[in-house]
Amino acid sequence: MRAVVTRVRSASVEIAGKINGKIGQGYLILLGVGPNDTEDTAVKLADKICNLRIFEDENEKMNLNLEQVGGSILVVSQFTLYADTSSRRPGFSNAAKPDVAIPLYEKFMEHCRERGFTVEHGEFGADMQVFSQNDGPVTILFDTEK
Repeated sequence: MRAVVTRVRSASVEIAGKINGKIGQGYLILLGVGPNDTEDTAVKLADKICNLRIFEDENEKMNLNLEQVGGSILVVSQFTLYADTSSRRPGFSNAAKPDVAIPLYEKFMEHCRERGFTVEHGEFGADMQVFSQNDGPVTILFDTEK
């Protein structure tokens, strides 16, 4: 799995002009699923991201995690994170097909909810407009294959 995690003050996703998901302080997560990913991969990545300490403490050091600041999560499916950019026109055959990707996308979000977080989301495969007020900016890349 690949994820781009951005610390945000707020974020939302719209589909056909209607807000589908909206959060205040927390993480905007663009999540891509690869063909070899499993439920175990989804759970491990969710744990890693939920424990990530990228919020500032009283000494302005990135030392606090999402739970400590009462943050929420907005997850947007992003198959383009598996783009093959060897040519000028990207190819997307490296991304998992929907029958594999959708259940793992759902498992990732389910595990974050089980940990007590509010999780909002887009819609897998939909044309979405994503809005965010980045905080910092702080953006972290995750790749479970590395």
